[in-house]
Amino acid sequence: MSVPSPVPQAAPSPAPSPAPPPVPQAAPSAVPSPAPSPGPQAAPCVVPSPAPSPLLQQGYGDQLAVVTVTYSPGDSLDAFLDSLPGATTRPYTVVLADNGSTDGAPERAAACRDGVELLRTGGNLGYGGGANRAVATLGHEVGWVVVANPDLVWRPGSLDELLAAAQRTPRAGALGPLIRDVDGGVYPSARLLPSLGRGVGHAVFGVVWPGNPWTRAYRQSESSVQERDAEWLSGSCLLLRRAAFDSVAGFDTRYFMYFEDVDLGERLGKAGWRNRYVPSAEVVHTGGHATTANADVSARMLAEHHRSAYRYLADHYPGPAWAPVRWALRAGLGTRSALAVRRAGR
Repeated sequence: MSVPSPVPQAAPSPAPSPAPPPVPQAAPSAVPSPAPSPGPQAAPCVVPSPAPSPLLQQGYGDQLAVVTVTYSPGDSLDAFLDSLPGATTRPYTVVLADNGSTDGAPERAAACRDGVELLRTGGNLGYGGGANRAVATLGHEVGWVVVANPDLVWRPGSLDELLAAAQRTPRAGALGPLIRDVDGGVYPSARLLPSLGRGVGHAVFGVVWPGNPWTRAYRQSESSVQERDAEWLSGSCLLLRRAAFDSVAGFDTRYFMYFEDVDLGERLGKAGWRNRYVPSAEVVHTGGHATTANADVSARMLAEHHRSAYRYLADHYPGPAWAPVRWALRAGLGTRSALAVRRAGR
């Protein structure tokens, strides 16, 4: 049987010190006095954070992505991708926003080339819709986005020229190169916004009188080929500061094709950004495979062009007072579209 351990005893407490004499207390009053008010308290000093400037590359890194919207692009896509490595010394990724190709070209490019991703948009969303969908998939490390047609060939160093212009022009939201046709001619890719007067004059006389003053003004035909601001740039090839693109919510998807670049340039300008034309950067527009493959597609593109032109101008003249103007625009552009489609079908 185990023997219980003795219970330890507490050490004896030292003798208590004599208590201090009591402090006299005031007699309590019959009615208790209210607690003294703390008085007004100073509001905490809060320094508001400055509102984020839309002109900063906020939240994005400095990486580069190239977005091209494809719709059965044929061999032109290979020429586009083959020319990209010579256009810039910077690393980049390519996103093919495919709107329903049936020729297999986007699939082959994504399978055979490093750094090329295929994004199926789920339908024919149009140019702006496809580009928006691709940009939305990019990580925040990407702060620079090229949106370009797949039927372009980049001249050596051209993309680096655009990036250099963006660095020296911090408020540049969109930058566009000089665009040449296959015969060497310069396409008027940096223009004024189409006002009602310029738009009607260009639409009525552009085909029968190419040198008319409205068309010359709209296309800025007499402007010198030098780096400058424009009111809008051709969407066939744009370097976009992603913060700027996001600040205006990208392309307006109501425009299936055509005038989405005009509208984007106008909204960027209103938001405080600049549309910068950089002719030291050059690309060659080889011609759209998807739009020239057959007469039916060409006719549809012509109809879309006139439909988008009406939408753009009608948006600028809303309300009942401008209804007669919109009716006249619809009738005039509808007639012009029918004539253009008929000529294209010959």
